[in-house]
Amino acid sequence: MPTKGSFMVEKITGMLALIGVLSLFCQWVGWKLRLPAILPLLLCGLLLGPAFGVLNPDEIFGDLLFPIISLGVAVILFEGALTLNFKEIKDHGRMVTHLVSIGMVITWGCISVATFYLLDFSWEVALLFGALVVVTGPTVIVPMLRSVRPKSQLASILRWEGIVIDPIGALLAVLVFEYITVSGDQTSHVLYALGSMLTLGLGLGAASGYLIGQVIRRNLLPHYLRNTAVLTLMLGIFVGSNLLQEESGLLTVTVMGIWLANMRGVDIAEILEFKETLTVLLISALFILLAARLDSNAMMDLGWGGIGVLAVTMLVARPLSIWVSGIGTSLSKADKWFLCWIAPRGIVAAAVSSLFAIKLEANNVQGADAIVPLVFLIIIGTVVIQSLTAGRWAKYLGVTSGSAQGLLIFGASKFSRELAKILKAKDIKVLLADSNWDNIRLARMDNIQVYFGNPASEHAETYMDLTGIGRVLIMSPYKQLNPLVTFYFQDVLGSKKVFGLNNAEQGSARHQLSESYKQRLCLFGDAVSYAKIASQMAKGAQLKVTNLTENFTFEHFRKRYGETALPLVYLTKEGKVVIVSGNDTQFPNGIELISLLPVEALEEAKIQQAIAEQEAIAAQAKAAEEAALAKAKAEEEAERQRLEQQAKTKDEEPSQPEVEAQDNINTSDETLAKG
Repeated sequence: MPTKGSFMVEKITGMLALIGVLSLFCQWVGWKLRLPAILPLLLCGLLLGPAFGVLNPDEIFGDLLFPIISLGVAVILFEGALTLNFKEIKDHGRMVTHLVSIGMVITWGCISVATFYLLDFSWEVALLFGALVVVTGPTVIVPMLRSVRPKSQLASILRWEGIVIDPIGALLAVLVFEYITVSGDQTSHVLYALGSMLTLGLGLGAASGYLIGQVIRRNLLPHYLRNTAVLTLMLGIFVGSNLLQEESGLLTVTVMGIWLANMRGVDIAEILEFKETLTVLLISALFILLAARLDSNAMMDLGWGGIGVLAVTMLVARPLSIWVSGIGTSLSKADKWFLCWIAPRGIVAAAVSSLFAIKLEANNVQGADAIVPLVFLIIIGTVVIQSLTAGRWAKYLGVTSGSAQGLLIFGASKFSRELAKILKAKDIKVLLADSNWDNIRLARMDNIQVYFGNPASEHAETYMDLTGIGRVLIMSPYKQLNPLVTFYFQDVLGSKKVFGLNNAEQGSARHQLSESYKQRLCLFGDAVSYAKIASQMAKGAQLKVTNLTENFTFEHFRKRYGETALPLVYLTKEGKVVIVSGNDTQFPNGIELISLLPVEALEEAKIQQAIAEQEAIAAQAKAAEEAALAKAKAEEEAERQRLEQQAKTKDEEPSQPEVEAQDNINTSDETLAKG
């Protein structure tokens, strides 16, 4: 018969498994419905906790709840700090820089003041709450942008604001929290305690980031241990910092992540991808736990004051920060009004606020118990309201991007780079993605927009700018990765928007492909493979743009270049990009056809050109001869007509004797008349 203790162990185990399964399910629902995953996670937590009472985190985990949340928040903040590259902030324009600095301060001030006056919070708690909700975050911004599809510039501003403000806002919240914590100490050493906390956090964070960076740079760890070692060291430093100075751990790991992100010669791409995978699990589980702890009565107790804070957050703080940050930028009024409405809050605010609330409640800080319900009210209000209305608002303002004609090309080979350069010259957006650094480096030298890594990764979902991208071309030699990228973007853009080269190995039992996947392997023709194109490029094949007109049709094109010429893409007069597939055999006039001309086609073109030149010379000589004959005939005809006219004139004129006789007659007549 199971004992009470064993029953409790089984219950905890079952709840952990349930949270894991529900976390995965909620992430899938968010992906399937193209919604921020935070909404199904929030709903799940509320149903399990306040609604049905199935999950009570405090009862199940007891004293372990705080360490679980604390370590989870540390990982989330460290992962967010790893994305804060100062160079990238400068690269994304004045508006992003202003939003994460001036705009953040304005938002913090407006929300703090509203919280103080509308909910009677103390200034310390109001300032902490304001710092907690200045962050937006890519996990809620990116799904919203995919459904709204605003102009490229606006999407880039919102996406990078969410990425950059995550660690900065978290750092601000940590600093405010630490100030409140030491201010609660009634000793005469408040400033000393705050100074020591900041010194330890900044100093230990910078030193730890530098040392870990050196370990990575010098390859002192085997590759398979690198990600695990960084995670373990980060958690150890977090705990050690808290032991040395209470509450300094979050500041330490945030500074450590920022230092690593900006350290030269340190490749953190794989570490970041590993942390993001872990963070997805932590975010999902934490959000369900935090939502399950939420007291629905506490949220209702906020009343109109909570609604007022939400209104100030959306209708005052955000517009004011946008218009002030937009001074001196090229944004139009419509652009600024659209940005005013998009600022959903995410998981960072929920996780950090819950951790701080537990600590403040332990220190008997008045108003600490209302922080979490108010944060969740802001999250629910901003995400739900803005998700439902952002699309219509964008259409009303006329800031939607319209039909996306840009191309994402997976595989940055020489062929892809040459095609990208031609399309870029025609004002078509092209993004090259590859995990081969040499290819990416050469593409950057050609000033082509690139993404280094797997385009189907979690990192790419956040950082790869797909604004204006409407189709995907799979043109890489990575046979195992190509199907993954294909299926991923079929879910994102649609099955008819993804095309791949036919790299299938005939008769290979190990690499049997599904029929749905094979149907997409018709890019440029059923028999065209990556190996074939790479071989042609190595032999000296060239890409060429040809204007098809009534005087030079596709039949003329075939006659000049032969059957080996490979049509790739064509551009219509309306600016649409049409991808050539295996079914395309005829092409309309009035287009610009981009084709690959193998050496055979180039030689055929030379032969045809030589023949055309000889025919032109012969035609010119014949025309000259005919012109000379025509001229001679014309001159002969003119001479004949002149002679005939001369003869006719001579016949009509009287002879000299006749003239004299006529004169004598006229004289006699005049004499008789006088007589």
